Amino acid sequence: MISCIAIDDEPLALKQIANYIDKTPFLVLLEKFDSALQAITFLQENEIDLMFVDINMPDLNGMDFVKSLNNPPKVIFTTAYSEYAIEGFRVDAIDYLLKPIGYSDFLKAADKAKERITPKITTDTKIESNNEFLFIKSDYKVLRINLADIKYIESMSEYLRINIENQQPVMTLMSMKKMEKYLPESTFMRVHRSFMVNLNKITTVDRNRIVFDKDIYIPVSEQYKLKFQKYLNDNFLI
Repeated sequence: MISCIAIDDEPLALKQIANYIDKTPFLVLLEKFDSALQAITFLQENEIDLMFVDINMPDLNGMDFVKSLNNPPKVIFTTAYSEYAIEGFRVDAIDYLLKPIGYSDFLKAADKAKERITPKITTDTKIESNNEFLFIKSDYKVLRINLADIKYIESMSEYLRINIENQQPVMTLMSMKKMEKYLPESTFMRVHRSFMVNLNKITTVDRNRIVFDKDIYIPVSEQYKLKFQKYLNDNFLI
């Protein structure tokens, strides 16, 4: 996770950036401030990875604020004025977001930050994967999901819908390709562009469709048909 703070003297703009951070799976918001002066004390006592900083603020503008820091975190500037773009890159800003900011532009900037920050994080902290559970960011919460409880996962545009036994489905902003990397191949199999299933939850296969809960049919597409058929053959009782 990339730790962040947001600084903006406009309440609505600050709320929007905070909401965008909460919506992005690999970002976590530690604090938000309506002035750069308030953020100075926080930075003296805490280490963070990334700042979202408005440029046009009273007392101390965002550009001068970043220049005043001896060892500043990575920064993405936000402003309503395009003339600051060149100066922003002179202080090694990762990106420059022009208000009004849409989430797609925010996410592109966040991805750039991830590319520059993640190598440092993985060097300092080794994260061990396991075959028992995952922590998933959904809305404004981080949820623990036991892998054994997952029935199937459905791709819905930029989101995944994780269908869990005896629970409400969980929505998270993530690609199916990324999710595949976190799940054990011995238990989970991609059977369609839009579906991945927990092999241990399969009880019925009906003409290239996996049946869940009697009325839910997961199609097995041609791309994954051979792999799925091999799984059935390997476990077929003759």
